[in-house]
Amino acid sequence: MARTSSRSNRGAGSRSRRGIKLLLVAVLAVVVLLALNTFALNNETESAAINIAGGQLINTTSGQIQVLDTPPEPGVGGGGAGGLTSQDRPGVPAAAVPLAPPVVLIHGSGGAIDWWEDLTPLLAEQGRRVISIDMLGYGGSEKPSSGYSIESQASLVAQVLSKLGIDSATVVGHSLGGKVATALAEGSPDLVAGLVLLDISPDSSYGGLSGSAKVARLPVIGQALWRIAPDFMLRRNLEQAFAPGFEVPDRFIDDVRAMTYPAYRDSAKESEAYTDEEPLDQRLQDLGLPLLVIFGEQDQIYPARESLSAYAAVPGVETVLIAEAGHSPNVETPEQTAAIVGRFVNSLAPEPVARPVPRARRTPGNGGADRGQAGQNRPGQGNRPGQGQNPGGGNQPGA
Repeated sequence: MARTSSRSNRGAGSRSRRGIKLLLVAVLAVVVLLALNTFALNNETESAAINIAGGQLINTTSGQIQVLDTPPEPGVGGGGAGGLTSQDRPGVPAAAVPLAPPVVLIHGSGGAIDWWEDLTPLLAEQGRRVISIDMLGYGGSEKPSSGYSIESQASLVAQVLSKLGIDSATVVGHSLGGKVATALAEGSPDLVAGLVLLDISPDSSYGGLSGSAKVARLPVIGQALWRIAPDFMLRRNLEQAFAPGFEVPDRFIDDVRAMTYPAYRDSAKESEAYTDEEPLDQRLQDLGLPLLVIFGEQDQIYPARESLSAYAAVPGVETVLIAEAGHSPNVETPEQTAAIVGRFVNSLAPEPVARPVPRARRTPGNGGADRGQAGQNRPGQGNRPGQGQNPGGGNQPGA
């Protein structure tokens, strides 16, 4: 009996050792797979490709950037809903009314050009040229393994606008895009006629993403989660970008899937680094540009009212709170957002100068009548220095 018990114990010990070895092999295999996955995702790249109707690829120093260049609606001529018309300039011929500057749209983190899908035609109907851009690493733009600092992204936007022949524009940035728009104004101040920020707090101390969206940035774990995350998890993360109960469009999940991991991770890291160095409100105080800040009252990422209050120290800032919207008024309330942005852009249009009436040709018998008539229409009369539009008056966003 003792001999049998001894053999049984040895057999149990042998099976236990085999189980431990198998467990160690399994753990080692998982570690190796995680390491390989981390290495592969950290070095993942993707070439640019047009993935939206009407898109075009523009070469930059960091690769090709996808752009959608939407012209003004035919026949609008700067008018339309919220647009500039000759009626806004009494006594000035329609031909003398200058068009407001083009509008440039820069999306947020995890986004792409299609986040402006509803807003773009509304702005075009106002008679505006609208340029929407996929930042490096997003949408159809090139996706290298590095180069995602806020300043670099802003430099690429400047290159794109230069190649499109745009020397002045109103720049609208949503969330992360608001930081890129600010950096664009810092690096190319002559290029930015006015700045519109949508739902971006001055720095990361005001809030941020939560849940798996934050976990996905952790080393190793983040890469593993990025590889296996199901659609319902991405949808849950994206729900933070809207008011509670808003149904997330499937195309926004596709936008996240189209990103590479370095673009996702580094964009978040560089975004925080940019405002940790100096918050947006302080940067904007030094710029002295016309500024409009819009927040959705139901923003689930940043506290809307507290964030708006932080910008109050910026000279001349206009702030608007949209009650029905969350973090993305451009998607949730496009009509209201377009009207607010349109009024702001109108305020940036240069004061028009009426064309002088040509001197009438003399005819026999009219004597000095022509000279007197011509003298009533001398060039330079009408708009004297100091008679320009009052930036603080007229149509104010949210008024």
